[in-house]
Amino acid sequence: METEPSPLSSLWAPWRVEYYNTPRNPDFLREAGQSQDDSANLVLLRRRYGFLMMNRYPYAVGHLMAVPYQKVGEMADLAEGERLELWDLAVVAQTVLRQTVGAEGFNVGLNLGVSAGAGFADHLHLHIVPRRAGDHNFMPVLGGTQVLSESLDALYLRLRDALIALGE
Repeated sequence: METEPSPLSSLWAPWRVEYYNTPRNPDFLREAGQSQDDSANLVLLRRRYGFLMMNRYPYAVGHLMAVPYQKVGEMADLAEGERLELWDLAVVAQTVLRQTVGAEGFNVGLNLGVSAGAGFADHLHLHIVPRRAGDHNFMPVLGGTQVLSESLDALYLRLRDALIALGE
């Protein structure tokens, strides 16, 4: 006996085709760090040793990454100032995400090495993923579907403006 598929078994998300059709670029972090076009690369803030950028394929609305300019795969390969600035960028990210997207908590971490889930193991970056009470509702848990409620372009402008207002 066949049953009708659930209306939630498929959600139309045409922007995801970009992820699947875009060739993987192992140097996208280095290129974002060297580019002068911050909006095209979703770079929100630059510091001496690193920068803060949006994740183009986020796990949650507001998923940011703190990235050192130096391309290394291990924390031990960064100088002390680089390590400190990476974590300082995470603090700035949390501040702006609380203000702009109402983040109530965060998952902050590094995937070091392919075995740990690093997509590009030779250029470490720190993920700052905002969380809210109830953000793991039935959609990702039962439906296996993630819903992102705001476009990257609109959120980029809101985050950039909020960082400017914070004096960053």
